[in-house]
Amino acid sequence: MKGGIGASRPVRGALPGMKTFMDKDFLLETETAKHLFHDYAESMPLVDYHCHISPKEIYENRRFNDIVEVWLGGRQPDGTYFGDHYKWRVMRSNGVSEEYITENTPPMERLGKFAEALEMAIGNPMYHWCNLELRKFFGYQGYLNPATVEEVWNLTKDKLQNDPQLTVRGLIEQSNVAFIGTTDDPIDTLEWHEKIAADPTIQFKVCPSFRPDKAINISKEGFADYIGKLAKSVGKDSLKSVSDVKAALTERLEFFVKLGCRATDHGLDYIPFRPVSDAEADAAFQKAMSGQAVTVEEAEGYQTAILLHLGREYHRLNVVMQLHYSCLRNMNERMYRKLGPDTGFDMIAQNTCGGDIASFLSALDMTGECPKTILYSLNPADNEQLGTLLGCFQGTEVPGKIQHGSAWWFNDTKTGMEEQMTSLANLGLLGNFVGMLTDSRSFLSYARHDYFRRILCNLIGKWVENGEYPNDEKALKKIVEGICYNNAARYFDL
Repeated sequence: MKGGIGASRPVRGALPGMKTFMDKDFLLETETAKHLFHDYAESMPLVDYHCHISPKEIYENRRFNDIVEVWLGGRQPDGTYFGDHYKWRVMRSNGVSEEYITENTPPMERLGKFAEALEMAIGNPMYHWCNLELRKFFGYQGYLNPATVEEVWNLTKDKLQNDPQLTVRGLIEQSNVAFIGTTDDPIDTLEWHEKIAADPTIQFKVCPSFRPDKAINISKEGFADYIGKLAKSVGKDSLKSVSDVKAALTERLEFFVKLGCRATDHGLDYIPFRPVSDAEADAAFQKAMSGQAVTVEEAEGYQTAILLHLGREYHRLNVVMQLHYSCLRNMNERMYRKLGPDTGFDMIAQNTCGGDIASFLSALDMTGECPKTILYSLNPADNEQLGTLLGCFQGTEVPGKIQHGSAWWFNDTKTGMEEQMTSLANLGLLGNFVGMLTDSRSFLSYARHDYFRRILCNLIGKWVENGEYPNDEKALKKIVEGICYNNAARYFDL
């Protein structure tokens, strides 16, 4: 009997006009797009100005044992969980048991479970990212699926353990990375950054980025304990007032700047703006430090006081202010209690704080103290609002002083990147965009810059071939090379 369940099917040959999967012209639909990518974008250095990789692993030039260590991570010796939660979400969506996702079960079994899930991820950027990484770093010309798990496992394991170019530094160097901005807490000693800066064999620049969220989130658990740690970081027994907190943050920021800090980062639920007197901010601070709950109004007053102070300090020290917002974090309470934060249980929020962001920037602008600022909303519905907000506060210090940040987190899909860049083009100046960042915990994720550049060149190529922008070689070169590297190098003073 022919056909039926379990019957084998012949592999269909390529149809006329069908493109090869992920060939050299992947995502490039026009001749202009191919020209812009291959002749200009592809070879430009990378500025990865916001990520979550470890400076310790860079300094020690870590060598990974296998691809699962790089891709999935898992439970660390201290009991915390660290890894690529994008991939963890893909696996959970395929019904994979948590023991294969975040626990240290046999790595090849974990890779097999991931391959089963990845095969279902048609249309998901994770499918492209993983296979781009296999091609870029391991020379693998196939694609990961359940049938190729063993082949991928053996190839990647051998190269990771033996190829001199596949240590952490080797991965960074062969990716042509010029600058890395890590994400660091104000109380961090920055010892690994000091060691990196003193090591002449490290040719790329690695600098800390200042992330003071824990000193701002007055309503969140652990605030008082954190303020105690901040006090110790500046040699004090305690911080007794908002003025003390401001002074401590300034001292730590100045220390960061001495080690090359180019940017700060704020990952807040929303950006508040509720100006209050010093006495009112202090009252809220004292209340929180004594263990009492503060009201929303009290919290926002304290947060506004700290943010205004920091914004002025960022301007004084020529540090870029990055504001990430509109995320609901750790929404699965059971899994949060089990695994902790940043483990893949966050979602897009619908906040209406655009007006408050404008008021915040306006207050800084009033005294000439508005810093260079990059704005990221996790909600793509905010694209047009951000695009119009930018034009209210631009300045002469640098073209594109206020930036609409690259499509972030759940939005760094092909569609999300196209929508963010199209919105920016419609309402601002795409040509001054500072471009892509990985926001990643993986040293293989530099392939995402390749992905972004292909999407960028394809978008511009379509506009040119559709007669929407002239086929002006000099201008197109300037725009593409600018978005890929030059604008960021100028913006972050590299």
